[in-house]
Amino acid sequence: MRAFFIGRFQPYHLGHHEVLREIFSEVDEVVIGIGSAQESHTVENPFTAGERIMMVDRAVGEIKNPGQKVYIVPLEDVYRNSLWVSHVVSMTPYFDVIYSNNPLVIRLFREAGFEVRRTRMFNRMEYHGTEIRRRMISGERWEDLVPEPVVDVIEEIDGVRRIREIANTDF
Repeated sequence: MRAFFIGRFQPYHLGHHEVLREIFSEVDEVVIGIGSAQESHTVENPFTAGERIMMVDRAVGEIKNPGQKVYIVPLEDVYRNSLWVSHVVSMTPYFDVIYSNNPLVIRLFREAGFEVRRTRMFNRMEYHGTEIRRRMISGERWEDLVPEPVVDVIEEIDGVRRIREIANTDF
């Protein structure tokens, strides 16, 4: 069975890691959608789609079994909910089930006839992209909230400096 899981992964964190660990325990293959792929270089979306693909790819390598397949697909926003599911389907390999806790994602895929499974939430107060980005900006420790391969990618691209520069204002 093949599953679909979508996130912005700004950045990929330990909450995503635990959700994917559970998904891998139930299916053979996972399609991971990199949402809002057109967005980058903002405080809310500091990392490019390519950088997020690197984060996810390296991190998922730690938790999937050798025989399991992963497809990572960047998905740009279409800004029309009535078209979004068909857009996702047209851009990804076929999948049997959706994993999400996002109410809109759940609603849209159920309306389109897909089976949707909810995932557990893991330490949502800390394993949250907004909190991780806030810590990066303020100089607090953030590295223990993401898998080590993600720390490596962020350091490789000098991502903390980028988000701090972006967060500055000209006032």
